[in-house]
Amino acid sequence: MKNLIILLPCIFSLFPKLGLSSTVQVNYYSHMCSDETYIKPSLYETNLNLALANLSSQASSNRSFYRFTVGTGSDQVYSLYLCRGDVSHDVCKLCIHNTTNLLPKQYCPNNKAGVIWYDECMLLYTNLTTFSIGVETDGYWFSSFSEYNVSNPLQLTKVLSDTMNELIKKAVSIETSPRYFQTGEVKLTKFETLYCLVQCIPDITEFECNRCLQVALAYYPSCCTVGSLWTRIVAETCQLRYDTAPFYTPTPSSPPPPLEAAGSSGTPPATYSTRDGGNGRRRTIITIVSVVLSSVLVMMAALIGFLYTLKRRRIEEQGKRIFEHRGEQYVESQDEFPSVPLDLIISATQGFLETNKLGEGGFGPVYKGTLIDGTEIAVKRLSRSSGQGLQEFKNEVSLIARLQHRNLVRLLGCCLEGKESLLIYEYMPNKSLDFFIFNSTRAPQLDWSRRFNIIDGIARGILYLHEDSRLRIIHRDLKASNILLDNEMNPKISDFGLARIVDVNQSGENTSRVAGTYGYMAPEYVWQGLFSVKSDVYSFGVLLLEIISGKKNWSFDQSEPGKGLLIYAWKEWRNDNGLELIDPAIQKTFVAQEVLKCIHIGLLCVQEDPSDRPTMSSVVVMLRSDTMKLPIPEQPLFSLQRRVLIPTGSSSQEMKTFSNNEVTMSNIFAR
Repeated sequence: MKNLIILLPCIFSLFPKLGLSSTVQVNYYSHMCSDETYIKPSLYETNLNLALANLSSQASSNRSFYRFTVGTGSDQVYSLYLCRGDVSHDVCKLCIHNTTNLLPKQYCPNNKAGVIWYDECMLLYTNLTTFSIGVETDGYWFSSFSEYNVSNPLQLTKVLSDTMNELIKKAVSIETSPRYFQTGEVKLTKFETLYCLVQCIPDITEFECNRCLQVALAYYPSCCTVGSLWTRIVAETCQLRYDTAPFYTPTPSSPPPPLEAAGSSGTPPATYSTRDGGNGRRRTIITIVSVVLSSVLVMMAALIGFLYTLKRRRIEEQGKRIFEHRGEQYVESQDEFPSVPLDLIISATQGFLETNKLGEGGFGPVYKGTLIDGTEIAVKRLSRSSGQGLQEFKNEVSLIARLQHRNLVRLLGCCLEGKESLLIYEYMPNKSLDFFIFNSTRAPQLDWSRRFNIIDGIARGILYLHEDSRLRIIHRDLKASNILLDNEMNPKISDFGLARIVDVNQSGENTSRVAGTYGYMAPEYVWQGLFSVKSDVYSFGVLLLEIISGKKNWSFDQSEPGKGLLIYAWKEWRNDNGLELIDPAIQKTFVAQEVLKCIHIGLLCVQEDPSDRPTMSSVVVMLRSDTMKLPIPEQPLFSLQRRVLIPTGSSSQEMKTFSNNEVTMSNIFAR
């Protein structure tokens, strides 16, 4: 084997004219689009872009066929591509690259479904679930034919029927390779040869492939001028084509047996071409070399296929993980949201290039990535040395796949390959809230109107977590750096690594592991390990006062111990000087009544006793009401900088300070 591999370049050099072209080209044929459209931007558009990027990536991995589904409900996208069975990997790659770019952008912009055919490949995407079964006349059917006839139409009809039936019979045989693909050549006259091809997508049943091709063949007399020089009939799952000129690469397999003459038309009997083109010795050498090379390639392909199958099986097993939460087990499958190939992520992030790094937290680093079609993504990469990161990864996967709200960041997919554990999110071009409000240069970009909209959006997102989602979820790490901003400055809550599910009728829980961010954690959580929905309310109150003031709670006034943002806000509000809290960057845009109302709501949220704090449903109502009378808030705690009692899990308690893996002080710009 080793000697044969060494000799391969020498063997190929003996045949400089085997028809291989140094320039790869593909030829557009036709396309069709659905009438139903989608809006931009939308979840369907995001799913479509992800699907097309995935197809292009798989073609780059030398796969001639691939099917991919992403999303749920009305936003779900079904897609596939198929390259002609005889084309090279380079041609297939180029063809799919062309189709993924041209179909959604040039030929079918905003259409929810589209299909495009090249001579060398086809690609389809749709929001319907039945496209893989479209082998009847209600599928995507398209036919075309030439305007000029062959010399003997009657001979063509007989030969075509017999030849195609023979090829269909061979195509649906499980012994054929590639699966469901056959070509054949047959003589019509002394000067005319018929080149025929049949093909089905490889993951349908033999019965479905046979039915699709037979329907296409039966469709021929009614669709096309009998006796045409060429005809093509294509559907969603199969194609049938013939031409009087070669349009495919001849295969080394043996041709079908000769066909009998069609009646007494006086034309020569139809026979399959033996492609005589040289002396016997040259044919013998070519035959021997072809057999040897074919054997080598078959063995190599079998080995690669076997190894690939093992790898995919291992990845699928990794994808079905068991996540434990409060003694309950949640089995999470990659079927709930798409599994994105690792090579696609590596390409998108340029190998996790340092310049693409957006930030880093307890989970690990976050990178910006750009898919082949230009879609931007954010990739959270689990740090291999972080035990906390692994737990956060499990938590985030088990939770956010179930959540959908306009004020929550959207998870697009995950990747569990080898040692990599990755979460892929929609990219937020305006980074995070702290990037603006804590920077005097950028703060003016968020005028009061935008800040009030951000406050309202955050409140609605938390309300969804607490009351409106299928689960009751406590985020536990609400802070400015975990509020991301989209291209219109709308807020989206992110980072669910520390989130916890509680029963709908449960007020809260106790934990021996306090985790969160200094300055945002409620007193009962810090001191006793007690957390509830009111813990999130407290964090929201801190965040609200930071948005108004442009100041960080935990570093508001380092010169005077105990004088934090909360105490300052409460004292100024009590003395009717609440407007003193306003960020100078919004001095010219604020609405006094709205600002004072928000300060009042923020102080209600940060009261010491959790029972005194409002629910998020009440907060949303208060934000939207101009007449509602608000209760008087109690003074918040001021001992931000003292040591705290942390439960250790035993009956005793001891004085502890925060460790780096439990409490974070984060300056991340975007996650």
